[in-house]
Amino acid sequence: MDEVGTVDRVGVEERVTKYTTRSLKKQAKQFGLKLAVSMVDLTTLEGKDTPGKVRALCHKAMMPLATEDVPQVAAVCVYPSLVRSARETLGKNTKVRIASVATAFPSGQAPLKTRLAEVRSAVEHGADEVDMVINRGAYLRGELSLVQDEIAAVVEACGQASLKVILEVSELETYDHIRAASFLAMQVIRPGDFIKTSTGKTSSNATLGNNQVMIEAIRDHYLATGVEIGMKPAGGIRTAKQALQFLIAVKETLGDSWLRPQRYRFGASALLNDLLRQLEKERTGVYQAPWAFSEASEGY
Repeated sequence: MDEVGTVDRVGVEERVTKYTTRSLKKQAKQFGLKLAVSMVDLTTLEGKDTPGKVRALCHKAMMPLATEDVPQVAAVCVYPSLVRSARETLGKNTKVRIASVATAFPSGQAPLKTRLAEVRSAVEHGADEVDMVINRGAYLRGELSLVQDEIAAVVEACGQASLKVILEVSELETYDHIRAASFLAMQVIRPGDFIKTSTGKTSSNATLGNNQVMIEAIRDHYLATGVEIGMKPAGGIRTAKQALQFLIAVKETLGDSWLRPQRYRFGASALLNDLLRQLEKERTGVYQAPWAFSEASEGY
């Protein structure tokens, strides 16, 4: 992957620091907060998940706030065994999509046959999107063709469902690896598919720096091929302030065409309540207590 080039770490860190200094006026802030709500993948990925919990999550996804001008979220994300419950709850009269993690999430350490069977099962039960993890061990051993072949096999197993390829950036460790793995995935996924930072199950997940390296890779891939690939930072984005900084990064790097749920998502359910608190503060001038909104699980 030498042809993708190296990353100027200092340059990236300087660039993302500037995003944190941007000031948004009231109207722009309200627009950004609502846009961020529409990009959330509302997620529960816990061993104690139940059909009842998923149904409650789906209802919150369809109506995050009891006001018409706050949009639905982009998707709910659950384990494959709970996709059927999500599909039964959401039905067909909503734009909220169903995403499911697969391929032995979060480790990816299962035989390929097993991982592909999990993808097919999730799609069969109603998943619109699949979030897969790459084989990081194979990548770090230099078995790049194997990693790419496995991604291509998952693309085929997805059928009409969209795919998000999770790089697990904390285990890739360097910006150079993150950029190279981004290109490795983008070369075999389809227009409208995504690359994603993290499972949210490791110590370091979505940062402005990791996000910047990946959206610059998306930009460079688009300029070279004309193919639009989406982006999903996941894990560690908990506040509205953080979300707005990520959106500023997208606007200044990729432009307005990526400022929509079809091209950018937040894998961070804990973020949703803070976005709603900020919207209510903008509307009423008063901060709502955290318990004023129903709890969502810590999402990835």
